[in-house]
Amino acid sequence: MKVTTPRLTQHVLTVEGRTTGEPVLFVHGNVSSSAFWRDTLAALPEGYRPLAVDLRGFGDSDPAPVDATRGLRDYSDDVIELVEALGLDGVHLVGWSLGGGVVLQALRDRPALVRSLTLVNPVSPYGWGGTEGPDGRLTHPDGTGAGAGAANPDFVSRLQAGDLSEESPTSPRNVFRSTYVKNPVPDEDFYVAAMLTTRVGETHYPGDTAASDAWPGVAPGKTGVLNSIAPTHFRLDDLHEIDPKPPVLWVRGADDVIVSDTSLFDLAHLGTIGVVPGSPGTPAQPMVAQTRAVLARYGAYREVVLDDCGHSPHLEHPAEFSRLLAEHLKGA
Repeated sequence: MKVTTPRLTQHVLTVEGRTTGEPVLFVHGNVSSSAFWRDTLAALPEGYRPLAVDLRGFGDSDPAPVDATRGLRDYSDDVIELVEALGLDGVHLVGWSLGGGVVLQALRDRPALVRSLTLVNPVSPYGWGGTEGPDGRLTHPDGTGAGAGAANPDFVSRLQAGDLSEESPTSPRNVFRSTYVKNPVPDEDFYVAAMLTTRVGETHYPGDTAASDAWPGVAPGKTGVLNSIAPTHFRLDDLHEIDPKPPVLWVRGADDVIVSDTSLFDLAHLGTIGVVPGSPGTPAQPMVAQTRAVLARYGAYREVVLDDCGHSPHLEHPAEFSRLLAEHLKGA
């Protein structure tokens, strides 16, 4: 269904006949869409109303531009406005990857709106790239090492061209196979097609680029997806101060190569292993350790690590993920 709010028109994936019960709103990750939640929605127990939104610039929602200087608030404000437009009296939020950061920001800004929070391999509360240590301190004041300039240009070109091939390691299909999941999953064509709904450009994915004199030579810009999660724009230091504090479930794959303390998408880590030349020894961003530190201060959370699992537990271990989610919702 389509829901129009003052900000934009958003596409929401639903399950036919499931229009009542406690609402559970699922938020997808980067270079994907609500389609990635299709089977999870269908598996949600009775008594809950399944909803999954396409973020702006993804799926069938409006391609409204992303002001990255607001961090993830363009996305989270859209989600909050959607909840209000649907007249939902509190909602369970589930966020995967980029969507994990979106629901964390929504929780930070409107805690009374959230019944429970589920994070699935979420982006660090200290953003993506350009930080060190569990406290997320900036390597450089301008966030060098983060932002749209860190994106692989060949992947961006193939994404924009709608490339469905297997000819290059940077084709969307091969990126899905090598980083989204550890092992093959059913319906690969369906998920790759969902990836290709991503709008590409300076105000969408990856965003505008900026140069830096420091290694690795890129700094966050002001628009687009990857700049919205730069640590100079997105940082949640005060999550433990909100009230009320709904319970948080954090589910992650043990073998995730995207959100990791040694991420293959982190230029600092790629520098330490020699993939990106010229590294002065900048340490990798400890993404998992940073999330754990923020949630430890928050208090009311549970971390579950799934073995033999990459970046997408809901695709790779759907039965176990649905069981964990159902238990969490019931206990909220």
